[in-house]
Amino acid sequence: MFIEIDFNSDEAIYMQLRNQIILGIATDRFREGDMLPSVRQLADSIGINMHTVNKAYTVLKQEGYVKVDRRKGAMIALDIDRMRTLEEMRRELQVTLAKASCKNISREEVHALIDEIYGDYGKGMDY
Repeated sequence: MFIEIDFNSDEAIYMQLRNQIILGIATDRFREGDMLPSVRQLADSIGINMHTVNKAYTVLKQEGYVKVDRRKGAMIALDIDRMRTLEEMRRELQVTLAKASCKNISREEVHALIDEIYGDYGKGMDY
C-alpha cells in the first residue's frame, strides 16, 4: 500500500491518511472488499503511532468507507448514503465556490477544474 504523509503539513496525520485512502478508492487502487493493512502494520510502514492509524480507520468507518472487524481488520466497504454525501458536498462546495467567486474565478474555470479532477477517478460517473 502506498500512502504519502506530509509530516510538515498543518493537516492532521490521521486526516491525511483518511484522505489518501479515499483517493485510493476513487482511483481504483482500493476496491470493494480489499483488506487494509492492520493498524500495527500500517503504523510501522509509515512510521506513525498506532493510535493515529486507528483514528483514521475509525473516521473512515463512521463515514462509510470501511468495515472494521476485530478479527479480520479493516476492509473497504462502500455503504455511503448517497443523499447524505450529496448534502455534505453541497456544504463544502458552497464555501469553495464562494472563495472562487471572491477571487474572480469564472464558472467556466471551475467547470474545467472539476472535469479535470473528476477525470482522474474514472469510475464511469458521467451521468
